[in-house]
Amino acid sequence: MDALTDGFSQLQLWLFETVVQPLMFSLDLGNRLEDGFAGTGWLLVGCLQLLVMLLVIAPLQKWRPVEPVTDRAAVRVDVLYTLIHRLGLFQIALFFTLEPLFDALFSPLRAAGVATFHLDGLWPGVTDLPWVSFLLYLVVFDFLQYAIHRGQHQFTWWWSLHSLHHSQRQMSMWTDNRNHLLDDVIRSAIVAVVAQGIGIAPGQFVAVVAFMQLCESFQHANVRVWFGPIGERLLVSPRFHRVHHSIGIGHESAGKHTLGGHNFGVLFPWWDMLLGTASFELKFEATGVRDQVEEGVDYGRGFWSQQWLGLKRLAARR
Repeated sequence: MDALTDGFSQLQLWLFETVVQPLMFSLDLGNRLEDGFAGTGWLLVGCLQLLVMLLVIAPLQKWRPVEPVTDRAAVRVDVLYTLIHRLGLFQIALFFTLEPLFDALFSPLRAAGVATFHLDGLWPGVTDLPWVSFLLYLVVFDFLQYAIHRGQHQFTWWWSLHSLHHSQRQMSMWTDNRNHLLDDVIRSAIVAVVAQGIGIAPGQFVAVVAFMQLCESFQHANVRVWFGPIGERLLVSPRFHRVHHSIGIGHESAGKHTLGGHNFGVLFPWWDMLLGTASFELKFEATGVRDQVEEGVDYGRGFWSQQWLGLKRLAARR
């Protein structure tokens, strides 16, 4: 873990000093170099993720696809979503808009002498080991993402935004970031507040987020893969997550046309198993939203139409 962290830090520093820093000086942004260095980290992480996706996950999709790709235009829109998120553009925009709010929230506490809580300091000598600390934060953020995901499917106003993610009929490794931007802002704000609250280090936070994102890209992939009777209960597989995207299964309560669904887990299916939302049926169903398929509801073809229609759904369902 230390070797990987050191290697990444050296590469980040090289990229920053060689490319980003000179560019920032030329744009008269020398007073934001610290922010530029953080943005360089997100950019580098995104490039590494894209490399793994193209070299590992893409061949798997060609080797054993669930279905043929018949709507490449829809997939190309998902590629745009992925580039916006994985190359740090969304994180940078979020930073400049929400960071002042986070400072206003936590600065008074620090000024009052309230020490920052560190979750990985609960068991000195054990949780301060890098790999143990990483796994601890991974489990905590996975449960948080499960809870957020349940909320996206439970509250009508939130589902009006999140349903865009489920409207993709041609799921692929690019589908993970197909989200309404307002939905992403809400989710990212919740994650950021929790990250501040439990004291995760910035570098470790980037590592946790990057690992989870890469796993989610694989889970959304158009690949007929499952992990076997035991493995399915240890890690979320493409089969497990495809059930979540299946029409009328993943986003509805059993036997009803009401919000609910199955398989909300991001990394681990444990929370679904504990809270009764797991489905381990070995099937690879068609994906989409019921009203999209049965009633012809339009979720948009392009990036901007998808964003606009999401806001219209939100206004209509509030």
